[in-house]
Amino acid sequence: MKRTNQTYTITVTSTLKNKLVQWASQYDEVTWLDSNNYGQEHSVFDAILAVDALTSIQKPDTDNGFEALKEYQLTTKDWIFGYLSYDLKNDTESLQSNNSDGLDFAALSFFQPKKIIFVKGNQLEFSYLGMVDDEIEDDFKNIVSTDLFEDVYTPSFTINDKISKNEYLDKVAKMQSYIHRGDIYEANMCMEFYGEQATIDPVLMYHRLNAISIPPFATFLKHHKLYLLSASPERYIQRIGDQVISQPIKGTAKRAVDENDDKDLATMLSVDEKERAENIMIVDLVRNDLSHYAKKGSVKVTELCKVYTFKQVHQLISTVAATVEDHIHSVDLIKSTFPMGSMTGAPKISAMKIIEELEETKRGLYSGAVGYFDPNGNFDFNVVIRSILYNEEKQYVSFSVGSAITSLSDPEKEYEECLLKANAMKNVLLEIND
Repeated sequence: MKRTNQTYTITVTSTLKNKLVQWASQYDEVTWLDSNNYGQEHSVFDAILAVDALTSIQKPDTDNGFEALKEYQLTTKDWIFGYLSYDLKNDTESLQSNNSDGLDFAALSFFQPKKIIFVKGNQLEFSYLGMVDDEIEDDFKNIVSTDLFEDVYTPSFTINDKISKNEYLDKVAKMQSYIHRGDIYEANMCMEFYGEQATIDPVLMYHRLNAISIPPFATFLKHHKLYLLSASPERYIQRIGDQVISQPIKGTAKRAVDENDDKDLATMLSVDEKERAENIMIVDLVRNDLSHYAKKGSVKVTELCKVYTFKQVHQLISTVAATVEDHIHSVDLIKSTFPMGSMTGAPKISAMKIIEELEETKRGLYSGAVGYFDPNGNFDFNVVIRSILYNEEKQYVSFSVGSAITSLSDPEKEYEECLLKANAMKNVLLEIND
């Protein structure tokens, strides 16, 4: 479908980005993806904003979810933005999701936006469908003149944990019993924190979460009364032409205030036997997933256990690349790798079954993916972690965290890692300043 493009040169600051999100929030369908100028090698845009659906697809359940998305993408042949919930695992294997769910996100949701704004350097490129292209000039003026809401917020709810510390430790012990028995080598186990009767300003919460994290895969997503506010540091999978990459994260260390201490923590992470073992096991899983559609001999590990530093934590990230035939449909490629290995474990199917048994919460959008397809079938998706999920109608707010459990895991340290990851979301929601 033809779009009208118009570019404006303007100094792009964090304030302007906040104005873009504030302006966008008037629409029922919003996807904002921001790299925060992290300087990733594989970035295509600095940021993208998509709003106002012309067409859309939502699947409340997982049955034939990927096939429905494939048909929608083939029919639309335009930019589409949206998400894949973790529970689409049930569409790839004979699995179930029967745990409690306080959020009620659909299994998948995508929309074709009437309005797209690309942020590239110091330019805003507006790409509007013909029916709304006469609004470009006014929209640009309105964005620039948008008044940001005052930073006034008093939390009126408490954050509860779905499982206690002792329950968590017991579950880790159970997970390790499966590992010692040989059922799995590693599994990512997660737990939920939640608030009820919660009234929050999603735009303000996103701005705060992004400001204290500054991640390369930040997301503000709105679908009517449902919101995702994400400070994700992780790319799930990207395709550009016949080139595909996946960048799993496994391995976490805290930051230190002192520069030398901080460097020492990063160095210790890079050589930590347990953390590297976690990462390498998932790299092997990702290599296997990509090999289903990759050209023979093309799957390569271009980075192994490289330390990346973010505002909250150090992380070990690996990059796995592959070449695929042009005729391989992008949705088929995603389905063959979904869910991402960093959020499941190895072997993947066994890990997902055990995860379902031991976890208390249906993951839903958490540990799923948000991203886009362009008109040529190229795509880029993050991993939904370090994120706040909010159902405005039910006044239910939630965030989940997890860690990889292996035979070498110390349950107490795994619990501490979960709390470290939870700090950003908890502090934002309860207005705590570290």
